Amino acid sequence: MRGLSRASLAEVEERFNAVAGSADLGSLADELFAVADLFDREHGLRRSLSDPARPAAQKAQAVRVLLEGKVSNAALETAVQAVSAKWSRSGDLADALEHLGVVAAAAEAEAQSRLDDVEDELFRFGRIVASSLELHRALTDPAVSEQAKRELLGSLLDGKVAPTTLRLVTQLVLHPRGRSLDRGLDEFGNLVAAQRQRLVAVVRSAVEFSEEQKRRLATWLRASYGRDVHLNVEVDPRVLGGFSVQVGDDLIDTTIAGRIEEVRRRLAG
Repeated sequence: MRGLSRASLAEVEERFNAVAGSADLGSLADELFAVADLFDREHGLRRSLSDPARPAAQKAQAVRVLLEGKVSNAALETAVQAVSAKWSRSGDLADALEHLGVVAAAAEAEAQSRLDDVEDELFRFGRIVASSLELHRALTDPAVSEQAKRELLGSLLDGKVAPTTLRLVTQLVLHPRGRSLDRGLDEFGNLVAAQRQRLVAVVRSAVEFSEEQKRRLATWLRASYGRDVHLNVEVDPRVLGGFSVQVGDDLIDTTIAGRIEEVRRRLAG
């Protein structure tokens, strides 16, 4: 996503983080996938809910009427935030919900200490499919029923891979959303990898953090992201005072060096 949609995804993900902490993450992933697939199928509904000219409150109410009692509160609130946001194109609405479904599934794997397994299994499954024309056809042929594909995936993967891997592969096979299977596996693999990186905070400081400072920072980050964040603290005299925290694509910079660089950018701009 680019521009407006990228900013909107960040806002929706912030709401997702706030409501997902106590949810059943596997079920939440399934629900978000289902809502994304619904918006894909119902073109008129998707266009209406992503129309920037419609008031956000009106779109939010429409989604509440549509989904309330059918999905969990976490899925409902995420969907409400998604339709209330502005998107560069209508398809980005469904993309955002699927993206958050992958994030929920990855968080489930992380809680089970199986995130590394999921990354490896998605990659290996992609290589297996690429090496077997017959398997590739069976999984991608639109003439093959969803039930037959589901049963095939179950026979190949059930009990042999992490539940998250089976959940993600099933979503890709049954709902390709215009992607090739190998491209979809790559996309989901990258999102899973990004999820692991996002849960690690790289802290750079001119001096060593005390254990109490680490505890307070970890507590604040957990409240911000809705889950535990591991701290990797690096002592770097170049920061000149203060500290910076990098969590995936997010950067919190309180360093003197960072402020100097910001002033330089403004003067040059």
